[in-house]
Amino acid sequence: MPQTTQLLANYPNPFNPETWIPYQLAKPADVTLTIYATNGQVVRQLTLGHQPAGVYQSRSRTAYWNGRNEWGEQVASGVYFYTLKAGDFTATRKLLIRK
Repeated sequence: MPQTTQLLANYPNPFNPETWIPYQLAKPADVTLTIYATNGQVVRQLTLGHQPAGVYQSRSRTAYWNGRNEWGEQVASGVYFYTLKAGDFTATRKLLIRK
C-alpha cells in the first residue's frame, strides 16, 4: 500500500487523442479528476467514485481521458491542467495535447 496519496504524470504526454492519468491513494476516498483549460474553465470532469487505497498506474486502473469536453467535442491542441481530488487531498499537473 502506498504511504502517500499522489497524482502522477499522465502518459503519453504530449498526447493525441487520448491519455491515461495515474495516481495512488494512501487511504480509501471518493475520487474526482477535473480537466481545465488555461483560462480556468472546466473542460471535463471525471467522477471515478469511491476507490480503495492502492496504486492506479496500469491502463486498466488509471483515470482515462479521451481528449473530449463535456459535450463530446474534441478539444483544441494546447496546454491543459488536471486536478485530482481524493478526500482531503488535492493536486494539479499540466498536460499537452498535440494534433
